[in-house]
Amino acid sequence: MELGEKVQETYVELDEVLIDPIVNFLFALKAPESKRQYPKRLEIFLDFLKLDGTFEEKAITFYEKAKKKPNWLYSELIKFSEYQKSRVKNGEVSESTVPNYFKAIRLFCVMNDITINWEKIRKGIPSGLHAAQDRIPTREEIIKLLAYPDRRLKPIVYTMISSGIRLGAWEYLKWKHIIPLKDEKGALVAAKIIVYAGDREEYFSFITSEAYNALKEWMDYRSEFGEKITKESWLMRDIWQTSNMKYGAKFGLASDPKQLKIHGIKNLINRALWEQGVRDNLREGERRHEFKMVHGFRKFFKTMTEQKMSPANVEMLLNHDIGVSASYYKPTEHHLLEDYLRVVDLLTINEENKLKKEVKDLTQKNSEKEYMLNVAMMQKDKEVEDLKKQDKIKEEALLKLSDQVMLLMKEMENIKTNRN
Repeated sequence: MELGEKVQETYVELDEVLIDPIVNFLFALKAPESKRQYPKRLEIFLDFLKLDGTFEEKAITFYEKAKKKPNWLYSELIKFSEYQKSRVKNGEVSESTVPNYFKAIRLFCVMNDITINWEKIRKGIPSGLHAAQDRIPTREEIIKLLAYPDRRLKPIVYTMISSGIRLGAWEYLKWKHIIPLKDEKGALVAAKIIVYAGDREEYFSFITSEAYNALKEWMDYRSEFGEKITKESWLMRDIWQTSNMKYGAKFGLASDPKQLKIHGIKNLINRALWEQGVRDNLREGERRHEFKMVHGFRKFFKTMTEQKMSPANVEMLLNHDIGVSASYYKPTEHHLLEDYLRVVDLLTINEENKLKKEVKDLTQKNSEKEYMLNVAMMQKDKEVEDLKKQDKIKEEALLKLSDQVMLLMKEMENIKTNRN
């Protein structure tokens, strides 16, 4: 039985009103990844309280005690904070992990009207390093990762690197959410990606032509094996048997696609990282790898785009809150695309794709240079013609003047003759 089905049977009667604290809690969770992580983090706290029963039963007990005894809750939160601090000291968890547990607890309390002074609690919670010390993956590491023999990996990585989407976005993405964008000559320059379509968190970003072509090749490959591709087709699906194997056929049918869920995408990336030698075992004393497995792609996008794009535009494409500025700063999609196109080369991984762009740019620059030289030559030709015209005018003036002198001399000769 699913969690959502179980909680329908679990209610608390308070002032003759049926309250379901788990439903209230889950109602506030928007992203699929939050729906997966928050209940787990809350249950860790419920286990710390040594409450008995299933997750739902423990949550009910916690709800009842917290509503009746706020001081008990405050005391237990202090103890839980000290417990987590000791785990940090022993190297069991990182300091930046601890606040995540309290986010889940706080959300449960807020959604169920459990009053507690969170400002006082917050002061005792380890804050961790908000600017994490992990780095972004290098281009060499990304290229090495992409050599993994699974056709789905390239479109996944190219899309995440060039759009900055979170892992949870794949839960919504269909073929209709990828919209190619072309210039006035009909050449593909990028593609628009609709993220969390149909959800209140819906927004859009862009992907490079490299990412779009990888997605298109993947969709075409599926079509060749019998899948009927429509605008409603999931971008990522399960794999299928591609040969006439008589045994070991553990894969599904191409014509019967099953959506690849976010945990499957995460496992695929993780498997590729290890098998391609991009990720190694941690050395003694280390608690985290140099870059995060999936979030590293989002961080790569932010790092690259901030080199040339407006910081506010970067935040909007990442679906980050830009504060009060959001009330006044309303860039058009065209404006965002123009800014995004300035960083396409930085978000393009395959050198061949980048080379095509460089050749195109060089050709354009050469054409512009040739045009300017032609203009300059035409200008010089005009100047020469002008000079020739001026010389011709001078020559005609001299001839006219000479004729006038000759005429005057002839008249003077006539006068002298008449005198004699």
